[in-house]
Amino acid sequence: MKKKLMALIMAGVMAVSALTGCADNAGGDGAAVTGDGSGKLTGTLKLGMIGPLTGGAAIYGNAVKNGEQIAVDEINAISPDFQIEYNPQDDEHDAEKSVNAYNKLKDWGVQVIAGTVTTTPCIAVSAEANNDRVFMLTPSASSPDVVTGKDNVFQICFTDPNQGSASAQYIKDNNMATKVAVIYNNSDAYSTGIYQTFDSKAKELGLEIVSTTTFTDDTANDFSVQIADAQNNGADLLFLPMYYQPASLILQQCSASGYAPKFFGVDGMDGILTMEGFDPALAEGVILLTPFSADATDTKTVNFVSKYNANYGETPNQFAADGYDCPYAIYNALTKYAEANGGLDVSKLSAEQICEILIGVFTDASFSTDGVTGAGMVWTKEGEVNKAPKGMVIKNGVYVGL
Repeated sequence: MKKKLMALIMAGVMAVSALTGCADNAGGDGAAVTGDGSGKLTGTLKLGMIGPLTGGAAIYGNAVKNGEQIAVDEINAISPDFQIEYNPQDDEHDAEKSVNAYNKLKDWGVQVIAGTVTTTPCIAVSAEANNDRVFMLTPSASSPDVVTGKDNVFQICFTDPNQGSASAQYIKDNNMATKVAVIYNNSDAYSTGIYQTFDSKAKELGLEIVSTTTFTDDTANDFSVQIADAQNNGADLLFLPMYYQPASLILQQCSASGYAPKFFGVDGMDGILTMEGFDPALAEGVILLTPFSADATDTKTVNFVSKYNANYGETPNQFAADGYDCPYAIYNALTKYAEANGGLDVSKLSAEQICEILIGVFTDASFSTDGVTGAGMVWTKEGEVNKAPKGMVIKNGVYVGL
């Protein structure tokens, strides 16, 4: 009888432990936040976004904003007891303006930030958010510096090191080149980070890099020296770890000089086809690794692409897709916590309390979420996402999955 009683007690303890597995450090003082026993997620969450909505990088920020808005609208439609109030702010891809935008969101009462969009501003804002204990999930700021030393900052995009090493591996595995040239922006953390890991992985794999040249934001207009160096050294593939604006100029200037290597880019080049004044024919055959393919046939992607086309009159790029996945990842994490802890009314919680809840769930090995940029996405304790990249090639002015 005593053995049966002890077994029942232990079973009860294990059941309670399972239900509160996501409750560690859920409150600002380390106490679990529990609900009314309903297991429902309720209240209104104030979700902020920061990114370039104007200026040279606006194609990224607006894509993210549009993708996030679609997700917010869908979540609000399916969860009458829980709503998201969405507030996007423009930083013009400028670190100081990004911090100013963050302060505006703080004054508004922001609880979670799905941003920022670009790397350098995100590094600046993430330091502020870490001090204030505001949870951040960035759709596209991919440098390790964004998350390093900040337990409250997570990425839904690939990190720069992952892009660099995956690109080198892809080039090697598919025998795409015998001699490789690299042009990268040494004043940009995103570009430099990808180059460094690409270079390291290329050496490990035995890829021959015959030319490595650089530029800065201030010199990103004339690439004749870099192109000539690649051509003179016989490079048959040009690796471009950069955003689409300088990449578009390189493609134009290579064409003008009669140099026609294979071109291999990264996710920052997504958007080049819709760049004003750029001839998409110059990007024919360009390959890049990205987590999203707009021509995928799964239901989730088809629905997202259809809705994006209907709302904004264009096909979503990878930035829009990563943006779309951010509110859903946050919503799914909060729902998981609510179900395990008797409910959760976010309207009653501070940003710090929600931050600790989300950190606990995102770093829980049992938590994963599906999105248009990956199924079964999981996160490391360092804030990096784990999902598989997809190879894309530009054909007849559209992205086609490899």
